[in-house]
Amino acid sequence: MSFFNKMLASIGVGAAKVDTKLEKSSFVAGEVIRGEVEVYGGNVEQSIDAIYLTLYTTYIKEIDDHKVTAKAPIQKFRVSEPFTINVNETKIIPFSFTLPYDTPITVGKTEVWVATELDIRSGVDSDDKDYIEIRPSEIASKILDEVQQLGFRLRKADCEQASYKYARNYPFLQEFEFVPTGGVFRGRLDELELVFLSQTAQSAEILLQVDRKARGFGGFLAEALDVDETNIRMTITQQDLHNLNEVLKQTIAKYA
Repeated sequence: MSFFNKMLASIGVGAAKVDTKLEKSSFVAGEVIRGEVEVYGGNVEQSIDAIYLTLYTTYIKEIDDHKVTAKAPIQKFRVSEPFTINVNETKIIPFSFTLPYDTPITVGKTEVWVATELDIRSGVDSDDKDYIEIRPSEIASKILDEVQQLGFRLRKADCEQASYKYARNYPFLQEFEFVPTGGVFRGRLDELELVFLSQTAQSAEILLQVDRKARGFGGFLAEALDVDETNIRMTITQQDLHNLNEVLKQTIAKYA
């Protein structure tokens, strides 16, 4: 192969390309993702150091008092050892990995995607991006459903920059903002915010922020000082699911 073609490949012209094909495009948090990475050889033989799959999401952060949308890695997976791709050769590399239970749900403006990176030695890396839908795990789905059964309507859901106090594995937390439109809390609360702090197959740690409805001058003063808000941290397990509606109702009612 000519020196000219090698030089072009080193800057990405005629180099190896990558295309990831997922088994499907919609998944439940905690589910196994399966698929294949197809690598297509270019005009020259090239050495591939590794293929990485990275799960990303978007979140809102503040920079100089302005809100901007940023991306954050959730987890990174290596799916190959070093190999060589010949001229015009096609290699198919199967893979599987498990979605973390705390993968954000793709609701509102939140996006989740799998980014594939082909790490090419002495060349320009090739990449690919595949957007996927993430549905809530069994526990998360039950919690969200029961909140709505109590008369709350989901108004907004976003991944937002996490405060130092609540930051865990990621620089963000997914927040669900509800407003009471019926039931016993209508007229008693302005809103209810729910945040999933951590999740496993057996439990979910959540944070509820109960925002009481301002009443009269004293209520407006309390609102200005944020003393009308109460944060409740609790863990929901599989064993709690059978009477979750009552558990949530009693917990919220204590601070409404």
